[in-house]
Amino acid sequence: MTRKIRDVMSPGAAAVEPMTTVARAARLMREQDVGDVLVAYDCDLFGVLTDRDIVVRALAAGRDPAATTVGSVCTPPPVVTLTPDDTTDRAIELMRKYAVRRLPVVERGGCPVGIVSIGDLADTEDPHTALTDISRAAPNR
Repeated sequence: MTRKIRDVMSPGAAAVEPMTTVARAARLMREQDVGDVLVAYDCDLFGVLTDRDIVVRALAAGRDPAATTVGSVCTPPPVVTLTPDDTTDRAIELMRKYAVRRLPVVERGGCPVGIVSIGDLADTEDPHTALTDISRAAPNR
């Protein structure tokens, strides 16, 4: 069943500015129990920083997380986004096309308002799948 993104997204996604350190962003991810943060300056979405970006582009590259900025290791622009009025079918199409598991949701002018994950879509589209069960499980601590 196709729904609007506004009905399935996680509103108020965690966000940091491009000059924020990777260490600070990682602490924010831990505090908010999320695997990514949006990188934005005012209402301009600059990129997305995932836990994988931190590992691959910062730690594995030998960069100091206390000195490295998220703007230098995040997924750079252009960032594929959705609007609250887009459909879950559109989200699935974009995730397949770009091989991503999360998409930022922006309003007019590009102001970030949330994020939609593959787990959000699984729960909405077919609540009886293994992916939905995994998405609902308590996080690793």
